[in-house]
This record gives sequence, structure tokens and C-alpha cells, in this order.
Amino acid sequence: MRITRKLVGVGVLALMTGCSTLSSLNPFSSKDKTNEPAKLEELKATMAVRTAWKLDIGKARGYQFSPALAGNTLVVASADGAIVRVEALDGRAMWRIKAGSNLTAGVGTDGNVIVVGGAKGVLMAFDMDGKALWKSQLSSEILSSPAVGEGVVVARSIDNRIVGIDARTGETKWTVQRPSPPLTLRNAPGMVVHDRDVIVAQPAGKLTSFLLATGAPRWEVEVGVARGATELERVTDIGGAPVIFESDVCAVSYQGRVSCFDLASGSPRWNRDLSSEVGVAVDQRFVFAADDRGALHAFARDTGTSVWKNDKLAFRGLSTPLSYGRAVAVGDYQGYIHFLSREDGVFLARAALDGSAVSGTPLVAGSNLIFQTQNGTVAAIAVE
Repeated sequence: MRITRKLVGVGVLALMTGCSTLSSLNPFSSKDKTNEPAKLEELKATMAVRTAWKLDIGKARGYQFSPALAGNTLVVASADGAIVRVEALDGRAMWRIKAGSNLTAGVGTDGNVIVVGGAKGVLMAFDMDGKALWKSQLSSEILSSPAVGEGVVVARSIDNRIVGIDARTGETKWTVQRPSPPLTLRNAPGMVVHDRDVIVAQPAGKLTSFLLATGAPRWEVEVGVARGATELERVTDIGGAPVIFESDVCAVSYQGRVSCFDLASGSPRWNRDLSSEVGVAVDQRFVFAADDRGALHAFARDTGTSVWKNDKLAFRGLSTPLSYGRAVAVGDYQGYIHFLSREDGVFLARAALDGSAVSGTPLVAGSNLIFQTQNGTVAAIAVE
């Protein structure tokens, strides 16, 4: 494995400090300078797509911000502390506030409370009108978007301490400290609430289900299994957020696997070797994953059988994909959104945003697909 001198220095520093992180520009990144991004071929669109609306929220400054859906509205945030609630249909801003400090993660909401991660590990909550409710100091920096459900806010700090906080008062209800490997990616492994549980992605390829009320673990599984002789080779953190679809929960890890498990018990359904720094998309028939070399894969959701692979976007720093209708959409490092056929991976259409990387987890809001870029564009793409 080729590692640049600069990144070796980062790795050594991480080992010296015990539990540190690599930056997103790590030695395994799909943006390695030795791997030139594929040039985009001219495309004759066979599906109509258009930009329904755009909003400038502010730059992410290297952090991962994801839009959150609250009924028929969206809540979005940026690194400079801006939080905006907008109508999902037309992008009209309902209100815009400043959090009072820079932000490092967000947004989490259950439609009753809005939660974001602030500078120096401060967790901040607001009501749906943008009024500040409370702040809570976590043990270290927050990179993962908080999750909210059953009146509990779940937040994870970079030292892999997971806390459950009363959504109304801001008081800590429970704390769980999970072990971390000596070296991890500087990414934002996500969390998702389902009924009375929260499924938390963690370093070292772990996926754990906790009870929202108490933080008691229900099950823990390995998405990725560490391999190799060195700590760098054994990095196998989960990328993006786990996805729940019906009775399945699916996730993917770096230098590991894409896997689906039974939601109730954690029993494995299937797994396939794959390396990815971003999350998966799941629909009725398929699981989609973008690997760290820029190939987009489709697997059968019930068996994990490979259905197709498109490698025409090699080393373009692909985002978490999103399934909608007859297409699967994925963003790249230049702000293009590529639409491929769900059935065979053939290109259908392409849309351009602002020239910067698509990051975070996109979502579907009505008939619009919502994406956020590093330069601060939140865009709704409508498809036929």
C-alpha cells in the first residue's frame, strides 16, 4: 500500500496520541493523486431531470452536513453556524438563524426538536421555530449528525462516547463508552432511530443497536473485519449511516464489507467484500454502494448477489447513493449528480450543482431529491 510522507506523519501522530483520526484525505482515499478522476463522457439523457430549487446555506469547511426531513420541510446547517428551515417543495426559507458558534455536525430532528453539533463538542438544541432550547457539553468533537427519537437525543463524540440526552431538558440520561482502535478515519459514522432503538455505526466496523431509553445494547455485529499486519491496513470504519428498510439494516465499511442484517436480532443476512467511505442506499430490490475507487455497485437485497457494477466514474469521489423511481443517483467531487438505471447501471441523466463535492447523506423529499455540497449549496433535483 502506497502512503505519502505527509499521511505517514498523520498516521504516526494518531498512533502517538492513542485514539486519533485520519483526515478524509487519507492514504486510502479515492482522490489519491496517483489516480486521475475519470473524465465524464458526453451523455445523451434518456430521463428528464431539472433543478427545482437551490439554497445557499454556507460552506461545510470539510465537515459532513446532511439535510434532515421534518414533515414537509427540511432543516439544513453549515459550518459557520447557519441553520435554515425550508419548504421541501419550493425551497422557500421559513426562518434562518445563527447557532451562536461554528458547527461540526448536523442536522438531527424528529419534527419536534432540531439538534446540531457545535465547536468544541457542544451539542445544541432548538425548537421547530428556531428558538434555542439547551446546550450540552460532550467529551470531544462531534462529527456525526445526532439522532432523535422517543424524546431522546443520541449523540456520538469522536472518542466514541455515545450519550442519550433528554430532548426536552438537555439532561443526560445515559452514557456508553465504546472502545476505539488505535487509528480511525476522520469521518462521520451515522446513527438511525427505529422505534425504541437507535442503530449506531462505529469505528472498527461495528454496528450496535441500543435501547433509546437506557442505552443498553441489544445486539452488536461486525460489518467490516480488520485484516492486515499494520494499523493502517486494519482500519475498517463504517462509512455513512446505516439504512433501515423493512426488516433489514444495511451498512458498508472501509476496507471491509457491505452487509445486511436482521433488524430485530442482528443476525447476518449476507455480506460481500467492498471498501467504501460513504453510506449505502437500499430499496425494495437492491442495495447500492459506491466503493472507494469510484465504482457504483448494485446487489440483490435478499441474497447479496452482485447485479451490476458501473466503473465509469472512477476516482471521482462518489457520495452516498440515493434510490428513487427507476434511477439511482450519486454525486461526485465536482458537484455533478449522476443518474443510473436501477436495473442495469446504464447512465440516464446528469445534473450539475456548484462545482464542489457532494457530501453528507442525500434524501428524498416528496418528488425531489435533496443534496448538499461542501460549498454550501442545498439543491432539490426533480426527476420525471
